[in-house]
Amino acid sequence: MKSRRLSRKRRRATIITAAAASVVAGAALLPNWGANAADVAEPTVDPGTRATFQRLADAVFTDRTDALVDKSDSGRGKPLASRFSGDVRLSSTLSHQEDSALSTLRGRKSRLAALGEKYSKSDTTVSLDRTQVKGRHATVDVTETTTLTYEKAKANGPKTTGFQAHHRLTFQADRQGDWQLTGIRDTDDGYLAVNQVAKPAVAAPKTAADAGPPDAPRASTSRNAPAKAKNFSATGYDYKAMAAYAAKYWKNYNPAYPDFNGEADGGDCTNFVSQSLKAGGWKHVPGDGTDFHKWFGNSEIQSDSFVGVNEFSWFALSSKRVTSLANVYQLDVGDVLQMDFNRDGSKDHSMIVTYRSPQGVPYVTYHSTNTYNRSVASIIASYPNAYYYAYRT
Repeated sequence: MKSRRLSRKRRRATIITAAAASVVAGAALLPNWGANAADVAEPTVDPGTRATFQRLADAVFTDRTDALVDKSDSGRGKPLASRFSGDVRLSSTLSHQEDSALSTLRGRKSRLAALGEKYSKSDTTVSLDRTQVKGRHATVDVTETTTLTYEKAKANGPKTTGFQAHHRLTFQADRQGDWQLTGIRDTDDGYLAVNQVAKPAVAAPKTAADAGPPDAPRASTSRNAPAKAKNFSATGYDYKAMAAYAAKYWKNYNPAYPDFNGEADGGDCTNFVSQSLKAGGWKHVPGDGTDFHKWFGNSEIQSDSFVGVNEFSWFALSSKRVTSLANVYQLDVGDVLQMDFNRDGSKDHSMIVTYRSPQGVPYVTYHSTNTYNRSVASIIASYPNAYYYAYRT
């Protein structure tokens, strides 16, 4: 949350265009309003239409994820979304935009490969959350759930990385009642899924109430980081418990805490990191919730430092609960990584390390967008121009 104040296993089935296809199977398209009809006054969206909206959304996000998988272009085949035609399809403008998105993601795949990371297969599913129709316009909210399998997973390391993302799709019907997908908007805070291509939307930096909060030095992202081994017994904290908490609640939020995802101030990321640290032994420092020297959070009340990205950094450094690391590749389990997407001096996102590979690559888990065991190499490949801040807890 921003500062308070302040191998695919997808079916490549043929896209059925007959209106008589099974609605239960989700393959039905729009009812036939008649080829000779000059105009359809008020097109309706029945269960078959909603099923096709869902299937087209599934195809779009499956194509995006598939662009990251390590296999030859010749084996990929025609994008799934391009196979839709007739009653429900991509608009020509959006079709061009998706072609550009796929090209960008293939470039990201190449950057990841250069950093030593490849995906052998992927699985994307999309569920339909809500459909609203007004005249010839339809708004469709969906949830994407994606898993990517690491190509060279180690015996004791994570085999997959996964995330959930929420999207809003806009459809427009023409005079014949045929629907075209005209727009896709990501509705989570930030753009933090590996198959998203838009730049993060960040708020302007806020002025701190305290005249002298500590500044965190930026961390290098170069791969050849000097050794900085973590002493897991020096602090008395349970770092495995921190990682276990993050693994348990990365997707299914802990009801014992409020959920700030979708809030105007930036999301649930720091709230989630604070919960994980608390699970590993960080103790409350009660007091004025607006004072960054205090830190506490429960179902009823949370300090700014518990949920705010910048305030967390100020508290963690001033309390000596963390020290800054010179390089992001020095991070280990239970450590915290923060990002400033647009280099404006205000940090935008917090993540907790849940695994470190024998090759020295940390993996982070976070909320907004809910993501599990994503490598730091993948983060850097997606956001090479961001500023990074690494904290040893």
